[in-house]
Amino acid sequence: MNKKDRELIFNKYGGKCAYCGCNLQKGWHIDHIEPIVRNWLNGTFEKPENENLENYNPSCPSCNIQKNSYTLEQFRQNIKQFVSSLNKYSTQYKFAKKYGLVSENEIEVKFYFETL
Repeated sequence: MNKKDRELIFNKYGGKCAYCGCNLQKGWHIDHIEPIVRNWLNGTFEKPENENLENYNPSCPSCNIQKNSYTLEQFRQNIKQFVSSLNKYSTQYKFAKKYGLVSENEIEVKFYFETL
């Protein structure tokens, strides 16, 4: 990807991650909004039509890695299940909640770009 296109993508949401809204730092990622699903064995991907500028979002590394090859709705559903998973598997989380250090909210997962 050339420098001009990378700059366009970075500025798409004012230098913020399209998903969580944090300020992008050095090492930020470019995410495919609609996934391309890479085949790492032979270098191809399943949806080459999704390899275009309109399908790119600026992303912090943690959001891009977590999104993986999910669609936006799959990513949203995955995030919604985090609290349930923490309650089920994380002793530290349950203990912090018990002492009032954590407050859970039943809210809709909205991505930063959806709030603009």
